[in-house]
Amino acid sequence: MTPQPLPRTTPDAPTLVITAHGSRDPRHAATVTALAERVRSLRPGLRVETGYLDFCAPSVPRLLDRLAAEGVREVIALPLLLTRAFHAKSDIPGVLGEARARLPRLTITQADVLGPSPLLLNALEQRLYEAGLAPDDRASTGIVLASAGSSDPEAIAVIAAIAREWRRTGWCAVRPAFASAQLPRTADAVRALRAEGARRVAVAPYVIAPGRLPDRIAAGAREAGADVLADVLGPDERLARLLLARYDESRPARPARPALAALSA
Repeated sequence: MTPQPLPRTTPDAPTLVITAHGSRDPRHAATVTALAERVRSLRPGLRVETGYLDFCAPSVPRLLDRLAAEGVREVIALPLLLTRAFHAKSDIPGVLGEARARLPRLTITQADVLGPSPLLLNALEQRLYEAGLAPDDRASTGIVLASAGSSDPEAIAVIAAIAREWRRTGWCAVRPAFASAQLPRTADAVRALRAEGARRVAVAPYVIAPGRLPDRIAAGAREAGADVLADVLGPDERLARLLLARYDESRPARPARPALAALSA
């Protein structure tokens, strides 16, 4: 399917602030930077900045302070998250709330998280094909949908729902797994699919950037002898388009401009 063109940027468009968690692993920030560049390439003229909650610079508060000092009047803070868990419900709203109190002239809107979305499933499948699977392998392949994990029941329910939806597209089975907070772990899910008769088992990390938890997913896949281990989602064009879609959904409605006839009346 040919991607639909994205809306053009208007001169008064809010600045997009990609709000990432951050990591001590330098691959994380490199991936976020590459994704931001891809967003810019899809929407020339849109100002795109990146801020982090922890570990990396600039921090979200410092970035917002700088934007306000530069005279920026409106930003949309978009969580670089796949589910609505603690960071989306607590950390980011807290940081943005403090910034609103400190910077009353800066309008700050928090956008929704990225998932779930068909674009993410498409990106997951692309990573699997790049790792060696073929489209006609579906009926004989069990997939481990491996996410970072969360203690938030809503986030866990979303991962389970994504697995069920993905299973309906023709895979032998799709089983969720988690790198932290919840069970099963990746290795256990691989073994379970093998025991259930899957001829081939592939692990699809449902994470955006490399880091400690994605490395844990990869280690579990290797430990249990998965046939295929896909890469993280990374700076995929589908993710960039999804970021822009969430940005557009969050933009406040603008009053319509008066018609020329009304202005000349």
